[in-house]
Parts: sequence; structure tokens; C-alpha cells
Amino acid sequence: MAEPLTGPRPRPSRRSRRPDHLRPLHPYRVLLASRLRSQLTYRTSFATDVLGTLVVGLVELAEVWVIFHNVDTLGGLDFASALLVFALSNVCFAVADLLVGHLDSLPTYIRAGTVDAFYVRPLPLLAQLVSSDISLRRVGRLTVALVALVVGLATAGVQWSVAAAALLVLTIVSGTAVFAGLFTTAGALQFFVVDGAEVTNSFTYGGSYAAQQSQQVFPDPLRVFWTFVVPTAFVAYQPALTLLGRDDGFLPGWAGWLTPVAALLTWAVAATCWRLGTRHYQGAGG
Repeated sequence: MAEPLTGPRPRPSRRSRRPDHLRPLHPYRVLLASRLRSQLTYRTSFATDVLGTLVVGLVELAEVWVIFHNVDTLGGLDFASALLVFALSNVCFAVADLLVGHLDSLPTYIRAGTVDAFYVRPLPLLAQLVSSDISLRRVGRLTVALVALVVGLATAGVQWSVAAAALLVLTIVSGTAVFAGLFTTAGALQFFVVDGAEVTNSFTYGGSYAAQQSQQVFPDPLRVFWTFVVPTAFVAYQPALTLLGRDDGFLPGWAGWLTPVAALLTWAVAATCWRLGTRHYQGAGG
């Protein structure tokens, strides 16, 4: 009797042989999954929160429409171009707010002594705080921004090419990194000024508002600040000018490609501040 033909047994991959608790990202996935389940448990509350952020996004969009209902151009931009700047800025900010926006709750954690509990876990503090929450309710604002981006790209006169598509993707990724870096810097400063959230919010939420505007509406000192100190001008305005093939005489037309550089510099500052802040923290005293 002939022996049955059998091939060599497939060897389990190294990844499948490793227990779940030894995979580097497994603890973060478990934390995020638990947060998502908790938010979706109370569906009415979740729907109300999403509706609230949706209304906030619509109100901000209405502000742009009201301005251009009364003037044809503002700061060198017509309505379609301004809508593109507004949409790029809001997409980047909404994604960053969704992922790391809850770092502005750090003063509450510090006062309540919750941060001390994070320190005893064998995971990096920043990674724990980032994965400790993810606010799905903020998708309402992101939805408005995405719709505005589609309309802005279709009406602003973008000359599509491979380079233009690459610049758009690069801008969204790097702009999100810029705002995430600002949130992290603001969180790090809370280790020094526990009640200074309002001051640091002026750079995060204020930076988001400044990024929505044509930079030509600002006086020169303020424009230099939002371009070279807190580089939110590279989140939307400069990339939009590059997409439209324009320059405003302040920076060259190719300056829109510098958004990744702005993101790297922002994160260099954020990492330094976070390192100094966590070293400065001595505990809640409990």
C-alpha cells in the first residue's frame, strides 16, 4: 500500500509563535480597544458628542462663508482658495486632536495623582498617555473638514500632477505631526505650570485658528511668529500656495514642501520639553 503524499508541515512564523503579551504594540492595542468599546457602549451619548463636534465644524466653516459673502478676496485668497486653506488646516488639526488632543487633560492627571500610576507601568509615559484615550466624538469636525477639502480641491484651480498629489498627502501627514507636536509640547509644559493650560492652549488651539487664515492678514511680527516660531503657516497656507502655483513674496512658491521640516523641528522641541518635564516631575505627593 502506497504511503499518502504529504508535504512538509508549515512552520509557524516567528510572529505567530510569540505570545500576545510579548508583542511590542499589544498593550497599546488592548488599551485603545477598551477605550473604543467604552465610548460605543452608550450610543446616544456618543451620537450627541459627534453631533456637537459636527456643529462646531459647521460653525467654523460658516465663518469663512460669511466673510467671503461680503468680500471677494481676503489676504490674496478668494473663497475657493480660502476654503482649501481652511480644509487642510482643519483636517490636520482634527486628526491630531483625535489622536493626542487628550494630552491637554494632563493638568487634571497631575493634580489627581493619576500620573504616578502611569509611572509604575513598564511602558513609556507618553505612549501610555496617548493610548489612554481616543475621542471618537471628534470625527464630526473631521467629517466637515474632509468635505470642505474635496470641494476646495475641486474649485480652487489645482493643477493636478503626481507632484501635486504627493504634496497633498505629505501636507496632511506632516501638518498632523505639527499639531501633534504642539499638543505634546503643551502637555510637557504642564509639568512646570500645572494651572497654565490656558496659556499653552493659545499655541495649540490658537495655532489652529491662525493656520486657517491667509497669513497675509497678519502684521509682519505676528506672521513671523506663526511661520518661524510656531510654524502653523506650513500646515495649510504655504502648501495651498504651492498647490495653486502662487507665491506671496514672503516665501518662495516651493515653501509648501517644507512642511515635513516644520514637523521635524516641532517634534524636536516637543521631545526636549517632554524629557525636561518628566525629569522635573517629582510626584503628586500622595
